[in-house]
Amino acid sequence: MSDKPSYLGLLNAIAVGERGGEQLFDTWACATTNDDVRAVLRTVALREGEHARSFAKRIDELGYSVLDRPDPDLPRRLELAASTTVSDREKFERLGFSKAPDVRDVFASFFDDTTMDIETGTLMGRYVSEERDTGRRLRACYAALVAAEPEPTTASRDVTTDELCARLDRIEQTLTSLAKATAKAKKSGKK
Repeated sequence: MSDKPSYLGLLNAIAVGERGGEQLFDTWACATTNDDVRAVLRTVALREGEHARSFAKRIDELGYSVLDRPDPDLPRRLELAASTTVSDREKFERLGFSKAPDVRDVFASFFDDTTMDIETGTLMGRYVSEERDTGRRLRACYAALVAAEPEPTTASRDVTTDELCARLDRIEQTLTSLAKATAKAKKSGKK
């Protein structure tokens, strides 16, 4: 039987993910001009960094090291966070921080492994509590931005490549349908 903790993968995923989160929120905090948003983002960035280091430390204490498995989407998210042309409100929306939490708590399953030792369980409990609070803070910050800004119009916001492609696909389908209908009408009119 292996002495390797069954929850080591979870600890590693948290350490790596939180390191990326620290980068994201630090980058965004440097780019925003809104002092209230910056204050929330700095708090979140500090938490993310502390979580990354605490979990890396715990993994080390267990006799292992963090396996770096970076998020391939992180560079794109960092670029968006660093943008000075995209509003904070839109960043919340495009980065996925404007959504209400799912009915199911994603953190509840973190305690399913009953072999977790006391020290790791204590660290995990603090982490989960802080992550839930972070979610509340981010949603409150977004709500304040929404209350302060009018709803963006289609013309006033950047259109993503996916949105543009979807629009072009609909236009192409409409034109194809019109061309077929016109051809059919001409064909039936010649008879």
